[in-house]
Amino acid sequence: MAGATTHGILYAAFGIVDDNGDIIKDAKKGVSELGVEVVDGDGEGTTTANITGLEQNGTIKWANNKAKRITHGKQQPQVALTMLDIKKDLLNRLKGYVSDGKGGYVLTSGSKPNVALLICSEDMDGTRIYEGFANGELTQAAQNHGTDNNNITEADTTLTYQALAPIKDTTFVDDKGVTQPYKVWADDEAGFDINAMFKEVFGGFDGVASLKIPGGTKTGSAAVDGGSGLH
Repeated sequence: MAGATTHGILYAAFGIVDDNGDIIKDAKKGVSELGVEVVDGDGEGTTTANITGLEQNGTIKWANNKAKRITHGKQQPQVALTMLDIKKDLLNRLKGYVSDGKGGYVLTSGSKPNVALLICSEDMDGTRIYEGFANGELTQAAQNHGTDNNNITEADTTLTYQALAPIKDTTFVDDKGVTQPYKVWADDEAGFDINAMFKEVFGGFDGVASLKIPGGTKTGSAAVDGGSGLH
Protein backbone atom coordinates (compact mmCIF):
# COMPACT_ATOMS: atom_id res chain seq x y z
CA MET A 1 0.00 0.00 0.00
CA ALA A 2 1.06 3.58 -0.66
CA GLY A 3 3.04 5.37 2.03
CA ALA A 4 2.22 8.82 3.39
CA THR A 5 5.62 10.32 2.53
CA THR A 6 5.93 11.53 -1.04
CA HIS A 7 8.74 13.00 -3.07
CA GLY A 8 9.04 15.07 -6.20
CA ILE A 9 6.49 16.37 -8.67
CA LEU A 10 5.97 14.20 -11.72
CA TYR A 11 3.62 16.73 -13.32
CA ALA A 12 0.70 19.10 -12.92
CA ALA A 13 -2.20 19.06 -15.36
CA PHE A 14 -4.74 21.82 -15.97
CA GLY A 15 -8.13 22.11 -17.62
CA ILE A 16 -10.93 24.66 -17.81
CA VAL A 17 -14.52 23.56 -17.20
CA ASP A 18 -17.71 25.37 -18.14
CA ASP A 19 -20.54 26.46 -15.86
CA ASN A 20 -21.93 22.91 -15.97
CA GLY A 21 -18.62 21.42 -14.87
CA ASP A 22 -17.84 19.94 -18.29
CA ILE A 23 -14.36 20.18 -19.77
CA ILE A 24 -13.97 22.81 -22.51
CA LYS A 25 -12.29 21.40 -25.61
CA ASP A 26 -11.32 24.62 -27.35
CA ALA A 27 -7.91 26.23 -27.91
CA LYS A 28 -9.29 29.72 -27.20
CA LYS A 29 -11.84 29.16 -24.44
CA GLY A 30 -10.18 26.14 -22.84
CA VAL A 31 -6.55 25.11 -22.51
CA SER A 32 -6.49 23.23 -25.83
CA GLU A 33 -8.65 21.40 -28.34
CA LEU A 34 -8.08 18.27 -26.28
CA GLY A 35 -9.22 19.96 -23.06
CA VAL A 36 -6.35 19.10 -20.69
CA GLU A 37 -2.74 20.32 -20.68
CA VAL A 38 0.10 18.53 -18.93
CA VAL A 39 2.79 21.16 -18.34
CA ASP A 40 5.95 19.35 -19.39
CA GLY A 41 7.37 21.02 -22.50
CA ASP A 42 10.99 21.92 -23.21
CA GLY A 43 12.18 23.77 -20.09
CA GLU A 44 8.64 23.69 -18.66
CA GLY A 45 7.26 22.13 -15.52
CA THR A 46 6.23 22.59 -11.91
CA THR A 47 8.85 23.38 -9.27
CA THR A 48 6.64 23.49 -6.17
CA ALA A 49 3.00 22.74 -5.41
CA ASN A 50 2.34 23.39 -1.73
CA ILE A 51 -1.18 22.52 -0.62
CA THR A 52 -2.70 24.10 2.49
CA GLY A 53 -6.20 24.28 3.99
CA LEU A 54 -6.96 20.56 3.72
CA GLU A 55 -8.42 20.66 7.22
CA GLN A 56 -9.31 23.32 9.75
CA ASN A 57 -8.21 23.14 13.36
CA GLY A 58 -11.11 22.10 15.54
CA THR A 59 -12.96 24.28 18.05
CA ILE A 60 -13.37 22.59 21.42
CA LYS A 61 -16.87 22.75 22.94
CA TRP A 62 -17.14 22.52 26.70
CA ALA A 63 -19.83 21.24 29.07
CA ASN A 64 -19.81 20.10 32.68
CA ASN A 65 -16.29 21.53 33.01
CA LYS A 66 -15.04 19.05 30.41
CA ALA A 67 -14.05 19.16 26.76
CA LYS A 68 -16.98 17.29 25.23
CA ARG A 69 -16.91 17.96 21.51
CA ILE A 70 -14.76 19.32 18.72
CA THR A 71 -16.31 21.05 15.71
CA HIS A 72 -14.45 21.46 12.45
CA GLY A 73 -14.73 24.01 9.69
CA LYS A 74 -14.93 22.97 6.05
CA GLN A 75 -11.98 22.32 3.81
CA GLN A 76 -10.55 25.40 2.11
CA PRO A 77 -7.71 24.01 -0.03
CA GLN A 78 -5.21 26.34 -1.63
CA VAL A 79 -2.16 25.50 -3.74
CA ALA A 80 0.96 27.68 -4.00
CA LEU A 81 2.47 26.84 -7.39
CA THR A 82 5.86 27.78 -8.78
CA MET A 83 6.39 27.05 -12.46
CA LEU A 84 9.86 26.61 -13.94
CA ASP A 85 8.13 27.81 -17.08
CA ILE A 86 4.69 27.61 -18.69
CA LYS A 87 3.42 28.76 -22.06
CA LYS A 88 2.28 32.38 -21.86
CA ASP A 89 -0.94 31.83 -23.83
CA LEU A 90 -1.88 28.91 -21.60
CA LEU A 91 -1.16 30.92 -18.46
CA ASN A 92 -3.25 33.84 -19.72
CA ARG A 93 -6.24 31.58 -20.35
CA LEU A 94 -5.92 29.93 -16.93
CA LYS A 95 -5.78 33.32 -15.17
CA GLY A 96 -8.58 34.88 -17.24
CA TYR A 97 -6.51 37.35 -19.24
CA VAL A 98 -8.08 38.20 -22.60
CA SER A 99 -6.39 39.32 -25.80
CA ASP A 100 -6.95 42.77 -27.30
CA GLY A 101 -5.97 41.40 -30.71
CA LYS A 102 -2.86 43.61 -30.80
CA GLY A 103 -0.46 41.53 -28.78
CA GLY A 104 -1.74 42.69 -25.40
CA TYR A 105 -3.65 40.89 -22.66
CA VAL A 106 -5.74 42.29 -19.80
CA LEU A 107 -7.47 40.61 -16.89
CA THR A 108 -11.14 40.15 -17.66
CA SER A 109 -13.60 42.15 -15.58
CA GLY A 110 -15.95 39.17 -15.80
CA SER A 111 -15.72 35.85 -14.00
CA LYS A 112 -12.39 34.07 -13.88
CA PRO A 113 -12.20 30.63 -15.52
CA ASN A 114 -13.21 27.52 -13.60
CA VAL A 115 -9.87 25.71 -13.47
CA ALA A 116 -9.43 22.00 -12.69
CA LEU A 117 -6.02 20.87 -11.41
CA LEU A 118 -4.34 17.50 -10.92
CA ILE A 119 -0.95 17.10 -9.21
CA CYS A 120 1.03 13.86 -9.48
CA SER A 121 3.84 12.84 -7.12
CA GLU A 122 4.98 9.44 -5.84
CA ASP A 123 5.72 7.70 -2.58
CA MET A 124 9.09 6.22 -1.64
CA ASP A 125 8.25 2.92 -3.37
CA GLY A 126 7.18 4.51 -6.66
CA THR A 127 3.42 4.41 -6.12
CA ARG A 128 1.91 7.40 -7.86
CA ILE A 129 -0.09 9.76 -5.68
CA TYR A 130 -2.63 12.04 -7.33
CA GLU A 131 -4.27 15.08 -5.75
CA GLY A 132 -7.17 16.58 -7.62
CA PHE A 133 -9.29 19.72 -7.60
CA ALA A 134 -12.28 19.78 -9.94
CA ASN A 135 -12.96 23.51 -9.68
CA GLY A 136 -11.09 26.60 -8.56
CA GLU A 137 -9.49 29.86 -9.63
CA LEU A 138 -5.88 30.61 -10.48
CA THR A 139 -4.32 33.99 -9.67
CA GLN A 140 -0.91 35.59 -10.11
CA ALA A 141 -0.60 38.32 -7.50
CA ALA A 142 2.86 39.56 -8.46
CA GLN A 143 5.63 39.39 -11.04
CA ASN A 144 9.13 39.96 -9.72
CA HIS A 145 12.06 41.07 -11.89
CA GLY A 146 15.77 41.39 -11.14
CA THR A 147 18.72 42.59 -13.13
CA ASP A 148 21.01 40.10 -14.81
CA ASN A 149 24.68 40.18 -13.81
CA ASN A 150 27.25 37.44 -14.30
CA ASN A 151 24.29 35.11 -14.02
CA ILE A 152 20.77 35.25 -15.41
CA THR A 153 18.20 36.33 -12.81
CA GLU A 154 15.11 34.31 -13.56
CA ALA A 155 11.61 35.38 -12.53
CA ASP A 156 9.71 32.11 -12.19
CA THR A 157 5.93 32.30 -12.31
CA THR A 158 4.31 32.00 -8.87
CA LEU A 159 0.59 31.27 -8.73
CA THR A 160 -2.12 30.68 -6.16
CA TYR A 161 -4.88 28.16 -6.84
CA GLN A 162 -7.96 28.47 -4.61
CA ALA A 163 -10.18 25.42 -4.74
CA LEU A 164 -13.96 25.65 -4.88
CA ALA A 165 -16.68 23.06 -4.55
CA PRO A 166 -17.04 20.90 -7.66
CA ILE A 167 -19.75 22.12 -10.01
CA LYS A 168 -21.12 18.64 -10.60
CA ASP A 169 -22.83 17.17 -7.54
CA THR A 170 -21.51 13.70 -8.44
CA THR A 171 -17.85 14.75 -8.10
CA PHE A 172 -15.68 14.05 -5.03
CA VAL A 173 -18.63 12.77 -2.99
CA ASP A 174 -17.99 11.69 0.60
CA ASP A 175 -19.69 8.92 2.61
CA LYS A 176 -22.50 11.31 3.55
CA GLY A 177 -23.29 12.27 -0.05
CA VAL A 178 -21.59 15.68 0.21
CA THR A 179 -19.20 16.97 -2.46
CA GLN A 180 -15.75 18.02 -1.29
CA PRO A 181 -13.18 20.30 -3.00
CA TYR A 182 -10.24 17.84 -2.82
CA LYS A 183 -9.62 14.19 -3.59
CA VAL A 184 -6.50 12.02 -3.38
CA TRP A 185 -5.71 8.74 -5.16
CA ALA A 186 -2.94 6.12 -5.05
CA ASP A 187 -2.44 4.01 -8.14
CA ASP A 188 -1.88 0.82 -6.11
CA GLU A 189 -5.37 0.96 -4.60
CA ALA A 190 -7.86 -1.68 -5.71
CA GLY A 191 -10.19 -0.28 -8.36
CA PHE A 192 -7.96 2.62 -9.34
CA ASP A 193 -8.45 3.66 -12.97
CA ILE A 194 -6.54 6.61 -14.37
CA ASN A 195 -9.19 7.19 -17.04
CA ALA A 196 -11.96 7.41 -14.43
CA MET A 197 -9.82 9.76 -12.31
CA PHE A 198 -9.14 12.16 -15.18
CA LYS A 199 -12.82 12.01 -16.14
CA GLU A 200 -13.87 13.02 -12.62
CA VAL A 201 -11.30 15.78 -12.12
CA PHE A 202 -11.64 17.25 -15.59
CA GLY A 203 -15.39 17.20 -16.15
CA GLY A 204 -15.87 14.15 -18.39
CA PHE A 205 -12.44 14.25 -20.07
CA ASP A 206 -11.84 11.04 -22.01
CA GLY A 207 -8.54 11.62 -23.80
CA VAL A 208 -5.90 10.24 -21.43
CA ALA A 209 -4.36 8.15 -24.21
CA SER A 210 -3.69 11.35 -26.18
CA LEU A 211 -1.81 13.09 -23.36
CA LYS A 212 1.96 13.11 -23.20
CA ILE A 213 2.36 12.13 -19.56
CA PRO A 214 5.89 12.03 -18.09
CA GLY A 215 6.84 8.42 -17.45
CA GLY A 216 3.63 7.18 -19.01
CA THR A 217 0.55 6.09 -17.06
CA LYS A 218 0.16 3.24 -14.61
CA THR A 219 -2.73 1.04 -13.52
CA GLY A 220 -6.14 0.94 -15.12
CA SER A 221 -4.96 1.60 -18.66
CA ALA A 222 -2.18 0.64 -21.02
CA ALA A 223 1.03 2.60 -20.49
CA VAL A 224 1.12 5.81 -22.44
CA ASP A 225 4.31 7.73 -23.16
CA GLY A 226 5.20 9.93 -26.08
CA GLY A 227 1.74 9.95 -27.65
CA SER A 228 0.49 12.71 -29.91
CA GLY A 229 0.34 14.89 -26.80
CA LEU A 230 -0.01 18.61 -26.48
CA HIS A 231 3.54 19.71 -27.15
